[in-house]
Amino acid sequence: MAMLKVENLSKSYRNIPAIQNVSFCLRAGEIVGYLGTNGSGKSTTVKIITGLLQPSDGRVLFNGRNIRDDLPRYRESLGYIPEEAHLYAYMSGMEYLQLVGRLRGMSEKTIDIKANGMLRLLGLESWRHSPMSLYSKGMRQRVLMAAALFHDPKLLVFDEPLSGLDILSARLFKDLLQELAASGKAIFYISHVLEIVEQLCTRVLVISKGKILADAPPLELTRVMQLSSLERVFAQLVEQQDTKSIASEMVAVMQVANH
Repeated sequence: MAMLKVENLSKSYRNIPAIQNVSFCLRAGEIVGYLGTNGSGKSTTVKIITGLLQPSDGRVLFNGRNIRDDLPRYRESLGYIPEEAHLYAYMSGMEYLQLVGRLRGMSEKTIDIKANGMLRLLGLESWRHSPMSLYSKGMRQRVLMAAALFHDPKLLVFDEPLSGLDILSARLFKDLLQELAASGKAIFYISHVLEIVEQLCTRVLVISKGKILADAPPLELTRVMQLSSLERVFAQLVEQQDTKSIASEMVAVMQVANH
């Protein structure tokens, strides 16, 4: 049985469709990649799955139950890393995780153990009492990662989680992703870094102009379409522009002499 089931989701803004009849499922232990260009409908899908937006049509089921029936209970099982790290800059990393733990109803002892452990493992121990206004983007991203995992959720939604992370942190995150999947978590992974998606994801969904164009393992997509990489598959599926020609033309325009 699918842990998360998305059924015929549609959402329109002022009668302009953002997504149309989007359907897929996500099972325990799966890492499912979600690919699309800007404006393809990725963000709308994520907002509906996380309960931040209500669909115009369709529904999202978690363990067979409509998430809209009891959103607070659903969110107890959900961990979410948004694309942008919006945090309380005046708070320290420790204070932020303490807030997250208290909102989750954890005891102070549990919060203390988890917060100190997470910050130490993420290389933030020496910064734990410093305001996050002093943190780099990557450090704030690591705090978001800790917050998303703090309550041991079953379903994880990661929206561009590698944004701002240094090489070592990105490597840690990739290893962590595989550990989480092995422990039975269901992971919905939105990214523009196609090489990572190709390496890590069990399946890949490709969305374009609000519609799902593909849902298959990366190797199957490359084999069926007889292309060498997921990047080439993606470009062909979404009829992407010839970026190389555009780049050449841009350089030519730059070099137009002043008359």
